[in-house]
Amino acid sequence: MNFRDAKKYLAKVGPGLITGAADDDPSGIATYSQTGALFGYSQLWLTLFSFPFMTAVQEMCGRIGLVTGEGLASVLRRNYPKTILGGAVILLVIANTINIGADLGAMAASVQLLIPLPFIVLLLFFTAFTLLLEIFVPYPTYARFLKYLTISLVAYIITAFLVKQDWQRVFVSTLVPHLSLGKDYVLNVAAFLGTTISPYLFFWQADEEVEEEIEEHKIREEGKGKPKISEEDIGEMRFDTGFGMLVSNVIAFFIMLTVAATLASSHKEISSAADAASALKPFAGNFAFLLFALGIVGTGLLAVPVLAGSAGYAVSESFGWKVGLGKRFSQAPGFYAVIALATAVGLIVNFLPVPPMKMLYYSAVANGLLAPPLL
Repeated sequence: MNFRDAKKYLAKVGPGLITGAADDDPSGIATYSQTGALFGYSQLWLTLFSFPFMTAVQEMCGRIGLVTGEGLASVLRRNYPKTILGGAVILLVIANTINIGADLGAMAASVQLLIPLPFIVLLLFFTAFTLLLEIFVPYPTYARFLKYLTISLVAYIITAFLVKQDWQRVFVSTLVPHLSLGKDYVLNVAAFLGTTISPYLFFWQADEEVEEEIEEHKIREEGKGKPKISEEDIGEMRFDTGFGMLVSNVIAFFIMLTVAATLASSHKEISSAADAASALKPFAGNFAFLLFALGIVGTGLLAVPVLAGSAGYAVSESFGWKVGLGKRFSQAPGFYAVIALATAVGLIVNFLPVPPMKMLYYSAVANGLLAPPLL
C-alpha cells in the first residue's frame, strides 16, 4: 500500500475510530492496568475475545444511525414504551457522569505528576476546556480534533516496548485462554468486558454517523428525512468501525502488557490511571512514565466530550429536542445544557468522599444493567 492509498483509507475513518479510541479513556486505562497488575499476562486473551463482539455491536449502532438518519434514543422513542427509554437514558446519564468525573480527575492527577500545580486548578482547566470544545467549536473542526487525539494512544504501544517482556509467555497467554472460577478473576473479566462494551459508545456512534450525514448534506438535520445510503457507504462504515474497535483492543492489550511486565510481581493495587503511571516510574524509567501519563491526558480529552455528548444526545432525543454538534448553542440549547450539566456534575464527583475506583465500579454496574436490554 502506497502513501496515497493509506491517505485514502485514513480519510474514511471517523466515528468508528473516535468511538474505539474513546473506549480507552482514563477509567478504562485504570481497569486494564489493574488487570495487568493483579493477573499478569493471564487475561491478555480477553482482547481477542472482545474484539469481534465490540465490532458487531458498534456496527449495529452505526447501521441504525446511517440508515435511519436518527440517533439511538430517537429510534427507541419511536419503537418502544417510554419506560424502557427512560430507564435506559437514566442509567446512561448516571454512568456517564461518574465516568466524566473519574476521567477529569485522572487527567488533573496525571498532569500534577508532571507539573506541580494544584489539583483543583488543573481540574477546572480540563473541565472548562472540554466544555468550550464541544459548545463553541464547529463540528468539522471538532471531529478532526478528536480524530487527531487518537494519536495519543500510540504512547501505550511505545511504552510496552520500553520494558522487558517475556514474549513467549505473552504469545501463549494471548492465544490460549487461562480460565479460573476464582471470585477476583471472574469479577475482573466482568469489569474488563463492562469497560470495553459500554452503552455510551452505542449512543455516540449512532449519532456521529448522523452528524457525518448532515455534514455531507445527505439529510438536513437529524430526523428530517431518510438518507440515501449506498453499498459503498455501508462498506466505509464497516471499515471505520472495524478499524476503531481494533485500535481499542490493541491499546488495551499493550496497557495490560506494560503493567503486567512491571507491576504484576508486586501485586500492587491500582486505584486510578494516574496511580498506574506513577507506579511504573521506578520499574520502567522516566520516559515510559512520561508517555503513560501524557497518554492519560490525551485519552481523557478524547473521552470526556464523547461521554458528555452521548448523554446530551440521549436526553435531548428522548424529549424530541433539537440535537447536533453541528448546531450553535442558540439552535440546540437543551442539548448543550445537558452536556454542560453532565460535565459540571462530573466535576463535583471529584469532591465526594467516595474512592474513584468505587465510583467506577458503580458506573460499571449501571453499564452492566443497561447493555443487555439495549443489545
